[in-house]
Amino acid sequence: MSYMDVFDYVIVGAGSAGCVLAGRLSEDPGRRVLLLEAGGEDTAPAVRIPAAFATLLGTECDWGYSTVRQTHTGTSIHMPRGRMLGGSSSLNAMAYIRGNHADYDGWRDHHGAAGWGFDDVLPYFVRAEGNNRLAGPLHGTDGPLRVEDKVFDHEVCLAWVESAAEWGLRRTDDFNGESQMGTGPFQLTCHDGQRWSAADAYLRPALERPNLEVRTGAQVTRVVVENGRAVGVVHRDGDREVAVRAEAEVLLCGGSINSPQLLLLSGIGPADHLRDFGIDVVVDLPGVGSNLHDHPTVPLIQVITGPDLADLAATPAAQTLWAQCGRGPLGTSPAEMCAFFSTRGNLTVPDMQVHAGAMPFADTLAPPGRPCMTTTVSLLAPRSRGTLKLRSADPLSHPEIDLALYDDRRDLDDLVHGLQNTIAMTETDPVAQYLVEPLLPIPTDLDGGAMAAYARRWTQTMYHPVGTCAMGTGDDAVVDPHLRVRGMGGLRVVDASVMPQIVRGNTNAGTIMIAEKAADLIRS
Repeated sequence: MSYMDVFDYVIVGAGSAGCVLAGRLSEDPGRRVLLLEAGGEDTAPAVRIPAAFATLLGTECDWGYSTVRQTHTGTSIHMPRGRMLGGSSSLNAMAYIRGNHADYDGWRDHHGAAGWGFDDVLPYFVRAEGNNRLAGPLHGTDGPLRVEDKVFDHEVCLAWVESAAEWGLRRTDDFNGESQMGTGPFQLTCHDGQRWSAADAYLRPALERPNLEVRTGAQVTRVVVENGRAVGVVHRDGDREVAVRAEAEVLLCGGSINSPQLLLLSGIGPADHLRDFGIDVVVDLPGVGSNLHDHPTVPLIQVITGPDLADLAATPAAQTLWAQCGRGPLGTSPAEMCAFFSTRGNLTVPDMQVHAGAMPFADTLAPPGRPCMTTTVSLLAPRSRGTLKLRSADPLSHPEIDLALYDDRRDLDDLVHGLQNTIAMTETDPVAQYLVEPLLPIPTDLDGGAMAAYARRWTQTMYHPVGTCAMGTGDDAVVDPHLRVRGMGGLRVVDASVMPQIVRGNTNAGTIMIAEKAADLIRS
């Protein structure tokens, strides 16, 4: 095979992890780095506007994945993924949540991920973070990832926090501190009322370096393997395919959908599955595409006395205020407030997370034309595990995605308890005074049967897929604790797919941490 260009590192995917690696690895002027992104630039106006994130879903900025029909819900589940510079950090709701300390200790103790306990990964969280209020030892103040307090609070969301505290949760202004439990406002990956993606934090400061090249519109179709080692990739350039060589390593940063799909297309995965599509088996690696899981989530939507965030953000005054100084309702995420709590009485490790925002939000809901508040209730440690498989050997075809939601019935039972507790919070003053009626048909009888039927009908996820290239030492592990693909040389996976167990909370901060640590592993 002839190669058009030769680099030291070829990074596949300019999402959160890919941007971190491009920024960190290109710090060495003696290393040539190529970053390949299937999507385009992150120049859509809504990317910059925090309150507008939902308008990006289903556009050319979104891969637009969906699952197969789920056996236990009867529905297909939307799985938005960013398809532009910054990846999902340019598409998400910007919540900065690391997860629970026990999550990372669990990676180490239960999955064989030596070096990934909380004390091991904390320095990488701190190195990444540039927090505008919180400081050490648990927070960083001068890292590239801006983390700031919200610039706007809707009154109904403030009232919801008051009610959650009245119900029994402690107030907190730091979900990433000593204790994750409680209720309060999110901190956001924003700066002066604008989104601050991984592309803003890591990629843009590096673009002037002569040893870094970035190519957009470059979807990688396979990894090139010679004598058991990844030596390059083939990517699309319009209607033609281009081969590029990696003299040091190929680094897959496509996320929990694209990274396992690319491994499968390259002959790395379960042998029988590869043969079904006529793909030559390079490495029989059964864990590729298995262990898929996400946070199952059910929204509770209430009509409020109004106006909601969308109404406020649509006013000329709000648009002028944001354009002039990055303040007002356009400068905040629709996910304004948060709560972490345990339905089991655990004082340190939550099993539920609630996002509260003053607007209607559900995957399959048409805009209702009425001011609303949504609280989404998420199960933090689901037991059910799904799969990602090929539908076709065509690299441009979407894979078959099955989350297998509620395959373990205990997940549904636990989520019902979370819904019951969250409804009790919303029935508590002062937020109850703002509520007119449910927009969705929340059962008046809160027993398990009625609530389980409601949960099945409205289940979605928090768009946090992980696990399909899991890290560890077991038979199903895809990468080792240095993130090297087992049975291969010169190939690593660096993204949320390596999480063997999902963290308790939003996954973007953890993905950036993984890439920060990976940069050190690669350079060592």
